[in-house]
Amino acid sequence: MKDAENDSFRGLKRERKTKVPRIGITLGDPRGIGPEVTAAALRDFIGLKPVLIGPKALGSVERELEELGVWESVGEWEPEGGPRLAGELSAKAIERAVRLASDGKLDGVVTAPISKAALHAAGFPFPGHTEFLQTLTGANEVTMMMAAERTPIGGPLRLALLTAHMPLSDVPDALNVDLVIMRTRIAINALRNWWGIPHPRVTFAGLNPHAGEGGMFGDEEKKILIPAINKLAADSKVELLGVFPGDTVFLQAIEGRADLVVTPYHDVGLAVLKTLARDEGVNVTAGLPFPRTSPDHGTAIDIAGTKSANPGAMRAAIDLCIRFCNASVSA
Repeated sequence: MKDAENDSFRGLKRERKTKVPRIGITLGDPRGIGPEVTAAALRDFIGLKPVLIGPKALGSVERELEELGVWESVGEWEPEGGPRLAGELSAKAIERAVRLASDGKLDGVVTAPISKAALHAAGFPFPGHTEFLQTLTGANEVTMMMAAERTPIGGPLRLALLTAHMPLSDVPDALNVDLVIMRTRIAINALRNWWGIPHPRVTFAGLNPHAGEGGMFGDEEKKILIPAINKLAADSKVELLGVFPGDTVFLQAIEGRADLVVTPYHDVGLAVLKTLARDEGVNVTAGLPFPRTSPDHGTAIDIAGTKSANPGAMRAAIDLCIRFCNASVSA
């Protein structure tokens, strides 16, 4: 994997002929691994000088970060502040990043992991970055996407989630034809505008075992997914491959036959991506007015400060944000 890793993070060098994008990186929960994986990842991006948005008083990693980027402080971290202060500072960093991007001072934003419990303790009622960013930007609708541009057994794996942070029992009632069409179209636009795929090939994971087996194990495929696909077919520049069982559909992507897998709920897609590409997974919010990426892992508070956290996903998130920013400029 070493050679593959070295090959994977050339986004900045590849686009140096155009310009170095203005990237903002929020440092996430100050108790977690966000600051240290950011520092480790940035060492691979010579020439990039991101705006680092987070609290001061982060210890030795703060000195490393100050050498690698331009600091935008949102306050001071005090360990005795606990989850409430951690959530407050995390939220302030996200708010500052959105303000800078909205004012045209940043081309894209990378976010380090936050704690949802800490965010709630500080009075921010959002289940995660996606919903918080949608509210801050005023975006009408967004789609949570996940991507690993390389997998050990094949090509890229890119996912669009029709539903995200909700109980599994609520998913069937949340799904409807309009939702499928809207979220899929947002993801298709991201494939075109950010990934540079003008004619995407899109496949759909069924909600039920065997994709419903003709209605024997559930009828959401027949009543929701297939009618939505029929309406999406009006876009002649998209190849819609159909609805397939969740236990086989992902092979279409990693074998190079599909550019996107649309998944009905959170874990049906993420279980596959995190198993195949734990240290390459990137969370993308499609539908925002600027690119936003994030490493697809949590705060890992239990290992913070030990320097044992793998920075691969943060490196991939920065690389993909650079790629998206340059694609947005050239579009």
